Amino acid sequence: MVDRRAPTVSGWLMLPVVVALFVIGVFLIIAGVEGDDPIVELILAAVLLVAAAVMSSGFVINEPNVVRVVTILGRYVGTVHWAGFSWTWPLILREAISLRVRNFESQILKVNDAVGNPIEVAAVVVWRVVDPARAAFDVDDFEEYVKIQTETAVRHMASLYPYDTYETGALSLRANADEVMASLHGELQDQMSPIGVEVIRTQLRRLAYAPEIAADMLRRQQADAVVAARTRIVEGAVGMVDHALELLSEKGIVELDEERKAAMVSNLLVVLCGESRAQPVVNTGTLYQ
Repeated sequence: MVDRRAPTVSGWLMLPVVVALFVIGVFLIIAGVEGDDPIVELILAAVLLVAAAVMSSGFVINEPNVVRVVTILGRYVGTVHWAGFSWTWPLILREAISLRVRNFESQILKVNDAVGNPIEVAAVVVWRVVDPARAAFDVDDFEEYVKIQTETAVRHMASLYPYDTYETGALSLRANADEVMASLHGELQDQMSPIGVEVIRTQLRRLAYAPEIAADMLRRQQADAVVAARTRIVEGAVGMVDHALELLSEKGIVELDEERKAAMVSNLLVVLCGESRAQPVVNTGTLYQ
């Protein structure tokens, strides 16, 4: 089904024609009643009045960004896109469809993420109809279709990614919202295109662990954050110790054997990785005492 425009003219042009048919029909009825042979006048008047009544059914009033899908005897003949007062085929069925931008807010869904943790997720989808014929005839109820497909896509999207991760390069729902929303947008658009609907924007409205595991996952997040921070600190400390030993060797400041190097590495790591401030100790003896 492809949308096409129905033959339409201005309603203000057809209104005088319809009014004139009514007036002429009434005038012929009066003339026939007063005349000697009213049969011809009455038949002509009946024809004109029926024609005027049929033509008056073709008037359409459309609000801005609202169209009317026109069918005659079950056959699609076109869509009235004319905003305002217009006239089209009489004796037809006309279904009004809005082309305005709409919002749909999904329910809060409980889903298992990629690693099996139960989470609560909800999304807002901004959409509009771009092909009225497809929206009217390719699905029973396009608004209900949008709702169901949105919730299905949100569930599928949430199951593809973990809620959170500290792995380098790995995507997560919390840390990579743009990439996740792009994936959701693409999946929704693939589902909506066959019914003439355009997905303009998708956005997560709620993202949280399910209440039954929220407290445990908070402690886990804190532990993971501590481990990640400690790992970064150790990596930096090792780099600084290596740089210090390299500078001491290049500049010839002091010669250290392997045992003294090990002791120096141990002391520097304690100083750099410790949570509390190190207390300096002054060695008044020799290097080995």
